[in-house]
Amino acid sequence: MNSFASQLLVFGAALSALAAVAHLACIAIGAPAYRFMGAGERMARAAEARKLRPAIATFAISLILLIWSGYALSGAGLLGPLPFTRVALVLICAAYLGRALAFPLLKPAFPENSDTFWYVSSGICGVFGLVHLFGTLLLWPAL
Repeated sequence: MNSFASQLLVFGAALSALAAVAHLACIAIGAPAYRFMGAGERMARAAEARKLRPAIATFAISLILLIWSGYALSGAGLLGPLPFTRVALVLICAAYLGRALAFPLLKPAFPENSDTFWYVSSGICGVFGLVHLFGTLLLWPAL
């Protein structure tokens, strides 16, 4: 198995897991973390009011990111085979890269998110997507 490609997917798994932890930190810290991450004043105020919506949405994103991390580790050969690993890795790449490129279309739906949020988060998603993409392409025959 291509060790560089495996390392790319392990790195991608670590990035996804780190992003999941950052989302969980928002739940634990509350409104200041939502503001710092640029999630918008409405989310921050809802967190301050102890409404469940921000925590549930943020937890769901964290769970998805952790599942993606598991698929990257499976693709790298560090976890046992997971169902539909090839398809999942392609969809993960598409989701990260799609999110990175589609922010101009998404931005109007979330007007409270700061420009900094959109540029930073889109750049992060682009990097994450490229790491997953190159690892997946290089390991494709072995997946």
